[in-house]
Amino acid sequence: MCGRYNLITDAEALLEFFEIQRSIRLDDWPRYNIAPSRRVPVVARTVEGRSLEMAKWGLVPHWAKESQTRFSTINARAETVATSAAYRTAFRQSRCIVPATGYFEWKKTPQGKQPFNITSSNGTLLAMAGIRDIWHVGQDDQLVTFSIITTTANQRTRDIHERMPVMLRRADHDVWMDQTTPFEQLHELMRPCPDDWLRAYRVSTVVNSPEHDGPDCVLQL
Repeated sequence: MCGRYNLITDAEALLEFFEIQRSIRLDDWPRYNIAPSRRVPVVARTVEGRSLEMAKWGLVPHWAKESQTRFSTINARAETVATSAAYRTAFRQSRCIVPATGYFEWKKTPQGKQPFNITSSNGTLLAMAGIRDIWHVGQDDQLVTFSIITTTANQRTRDIHERMPVMLRRADHDVWMDQTTPFEQLHELMRPCPDDWLRAYRVSTVVNSPEHDGPDCVLQL
């Protein structure tokens, strides 16, 4: 799974990398330790082109009776996202990209769980495949939420955890967000990324606390 990640960049670099045509104001960045339920930027495709919007991590289906789900929706499995009742509509109609500079995973060791930061091997931003949904609050207000899609881990990260986020190439960003892309093509994108895309290194257990959001979260040990 992916239960924590970071986005250590500025708004200008984010807009340039994802070729954003429409954006919202970004405050309180960079973020070193993003936890579920936080509002963070996601990339969506609209009639005006790619847009950057704020969304809450933890998908709430549009048909839900309340804004709090009774089960975890921070991750959607690639193997079942197209058929799951909670995710299938969002997967069919509203796929998005979740920008990141790295994600955290915990490896079981005799001394306890050791956190790792898994980042791009060449220092570029990561594009994690996601789905989004809009839960309406009355007639005027709405809550935008999202899930990160996960797949089996590649060889580089398998020793740390058995799952990893689906990572997209820049050439596949529009393919992923296009509603007309056939399922067979989407299925091909939801595979483990090549081993040489990522590097992993140990970090301090300060990252264990979702309330801790400082540079020491990503400092290599």
